[in-house]
Amino acid sequence: MAARAPWTLNRRLVLTVVAVLTVVSAIIGVVSVLVLQTSLMQRTDAELASTIQRGSAAVGFRVDQGYGPDSLPRAFDIVRTPGQSVGTLAAVVDSSGDVQDALYINTAAEIRGLTNAQQNRVAQVPVDGHPHSVDLGGSVGSYRLFSLYYPTGGTIVIGVPLAGVYATVAQLGVTITLVALVGIVIVAVLGSYIVRIALRPLTRVTQTAQRVSRMKLDRGDVAIAERVPTTDADERTEVGQVGAALNSMLDHVGAALQSRQESEQKVRQFVADASHELRTPLASIRGYSELTRRSGQEVPPDIAHALSRIESESVRMTALVEDLLLLARLDEGRELAREPVDLTLLLVDAVGDAHASGSDHVWELDLPEEPLEVLGDAPRLQQVFINLLANARVHTPAGTVVRVGLEDDGDSAIVTVTDDGPGIDPSVAATLFERFARGDSSRNRATGSTGLGLAIVRGVVTAQGGSVSVASEPGATTFTVILPKAPVATPAAVPAAPVPTP
Repeated sequence: MAARAPWTLNRRLVLTVVAVLTVVSAIIGVVSVLVLQTSLMQRTDAELASTIQRGSAAVGFRVDQGYGPDSLPRAFDIVRTPGQSVGTLAAVVDSSGDVQDALYINTAAEIRGLTNAQQNRVAQVPVDGHPHSVDLGGSVGSYRLFSLYYPTGGTIVIGVPLAGVYATVAQLGVTITLVALVGIVIVAVLGSYIVRIALRPLTRVTQTAQRVSRMKLDRGDVAIAERVPTTDADERTEVGQVGAALNSMLDHVGAALQSRQESEQKVRQFVADASHELRTPLASIRGYSELTRRSGQEVPPDIAHALSRIESESVRMTALVEDLLLLARLDEGRELAREPVDLTLLLVDAVGDAHASGSDHVWELDLPEEPLEVLGDAPRLQQVFINLLANARVHTPAGTVVRVGLEDDGDSAIVTVTDDGPGIDPSVAATLFERFARGDSSRNRATGSTGLGLAIVRGVVTAQGGSVSVASEPGATTFTVILPKAPVATPAAVPAAPVPTP
């Protein structure tokens, strides 16, 4: 199950404010409704007391003194008493609990009777000196009822309607709910806008960090010019503290990169100077060794062997010095030639040379029917393919099939060198194109490789605006070189010959 995406700070702040406002609004609404309902109930109880006094006085019954006529009064006499409000209810219950009479005044000021079920509910109101709220149902609704004993036996129940109380409470509840909802929506919208404005400095700090993260800081002359604006680096604010810390970190990183660049530049300059200076003495050593070997004079066998070893090692050192000098020049950013080069011919020559050097391998060449040209430096590209084929030859056993392919990919040409050898150890694949990198024992046959061949491949291809990559597994290792194609020359428009006039 995928993990839920974390909330942004903007969303958290807005939802927190909305949640707090919702809880506060709910508490205020509930308290307001309860307070209003209590107040209205007190007013209703006072109205009920007045209704009881008027009704009992009309039938000659004194509630406070406990006397009245010998027979039970009629409910009609109670509800029709002058001053009784619409909705007044009266019921007379005999000593056996049967309702003798039960009437109420409806909204049209008409005296109506209660149903049997409603009469039973009225008769169940206890005589405890307290009013009770009873829902009589139907069109009668809820009532505030008070039951009292009659001196000669039985009880009288008098009540006033609660419809007005409940309507007022419901109206207040609806009003508070609507106002709260509108307020929550307004706060959510304004809060989101305000929080977004408040977080703009943090957004700018984040954008600065993102721009720096996209910079290539692993090599070359690096200058980190990105900084958090001064207005967003005021340490008196929390976001300003983050901005100031980021600026300080960028200063330290910039200083470290500058120091690294100066150190690398010194090393490159030393390698370039040393390589350049070593070319002459190495050429002299090689020349003198060849001259001595070709002098025709008899020399002892051990001296002849030593001279041949001096000559071979001088050749090897010369190649190493030339490779180091080429890499130093590429590091300095020297531009290589960018001329149309026919890759088809280069690959044919490179595979031919590889076949001559490694006849114990099987070499295959897959070329398109039409020549394919790229923009580049022909000698350097030739060196790229020679190095790739030499790498496949020296790091794979005899009988390995090496396939060289070329295809057109629109704006680019793709060259692949694939072998079915033992593959590359994954532990060295990441550093394969670094200088002096060597494969593991499964691909190393003690050939005396300098480890600069693939570094030259990457340096030259990159300088030509292309890319190189490798994918390897046991039985299939593929080096892929992508180079930009040469633009197709469009023939110039030939002006039309003038039409001779007769």
